[in-house]
Amino acid sequence: MAIDKLTIDTPEQVHLEFGLANLGSRFMAIFADTVIQFIVYLTLLIIDETALAGALFSRLGYYRVWVSALIIFAYFCLFWGYYAAFEAFWKGQTPGKRWAGIRVIKDTGRPIDAFEAIARNFLRVVDFFPVFYGAGIVTMLLNSRNQRLGDLVAGTIVVHERTQKESDLFFNTSLKAESVLYQATRLSVQEIELIETFLARRLDIPPEVRKQSAVRIAEMIGGKLGIGPESRPPDNENFLELVVQEFRNHAQFR
Repeated sequence: MAIDKLTIDTPEQVHLEFGLANLGSRFMAIFADTVIQFIVYLTLLIIDETALAGALFSRLGYYRVWVSALIIFAYFCLFWGYYAAFEAFWKGQTPGKRWAGIRVIKDTGRPIDAFEAIARNFLRVVDFFPVFYGAGIVTMLLNSRNQRLGDLVAGTIVVHERTQKESDLFFNTSLKAESVLYQATRLSVQEIELIETFLARRLDIPPEVRKQSAVRIAEMIGGKLGIGPESRPPDNENFLELVVQEFRNHAQFR
């Protein structure tokens, strides 16, 4: 039976809780994306017909051939690349997913990359069989993470996006823009995203688990930056807040 909440233990043994996207939310997203694709298809069809009409009244017959070839290529890219391209470059969202308030992430809790985006959407045609995502629906109903075949192959899950208010990080500490404390720019974007995900979701985590997660992340980040416990604030969450703020200030993150 599908569950509404999913707790993920990251490779750093940090517990993160996500709300799984259900069938209703995912079909809202598919509906919106399908409407967008249809509008683009219709626009391309009008262009194609216009090119045909122009070719009939022009001596340049090859004009129609080249336009048709480009339009066929555009159809191909729209069919196969729409979802993969948006999810790869828009952090796991398409316009439809953003409208429905859902996002694709790795089953480790990390943002997806181009490989996962391509892999999960390569099997979209299989999920569509025999009609309108029949195989995908059955697969989602048979596993606890609401994953379709593409998700199972790519190792991804679809979760509810937090509201803007919930996603905004709140800081109990402050860092002046000119201060350089930890050389946080040495961290990777993935490591900063892990810290931010924890900080954004810490109020949803049970106190003891939250404390243990903060310790693990602080130790990992401290080790990466060469900062021992004696050289950082006694409160691990405060240390992580300062690292994120410094990274944002000096690396112009986001």
